[in-house]
Amino acid sequence: MAPPKAPAKPKTVPEYIAAASKEARPRLRELRKCIRAAAPGAKEELKWNMPAYSYHRILVMFAGFKNHVSLFPTTSAIRAFKKELGQRLTSTGTVQFPLDKPIPLALVRKLTSFRVKESLEKDGKWRT
Repeated sequence: MAPPKAPAKPKTVPEYIAAASKEARPRLRELRKCIRAAAPGAKEELKWNMPAYSYHRILVMFAGFKNHVSLFPTTSAIRAFKKELGQRLTSTGTVQFPLDKPIPLALVRKLTSFRVKESLEKDGKWRT
């Protein structure tokens, strides 16, 4: 008897969200909508098996976990918004949002907008 087949690996962001836990899906949808609004025209794709948004380089990524969702806005954004992030659980380039609390969408917008501006400024300098 053959072993059961593993579920297919998601190939798109909607597939990624659909494959996430029932508890994480609403939070992931919120993050997606917020990021797309803050980074208009950003390319949406999976990188390292996580939703990622980019222009010439990755701006932000997010992922769902058992008890939280994480936003990966890079180290520079975490440093720039250290005070606003307050007591939230962070690491070098990640901020976690527990599933049982509302996501601070205004903060997510600020982090994403910061990355958009940072990316456009750095890419503009690099291309001149």
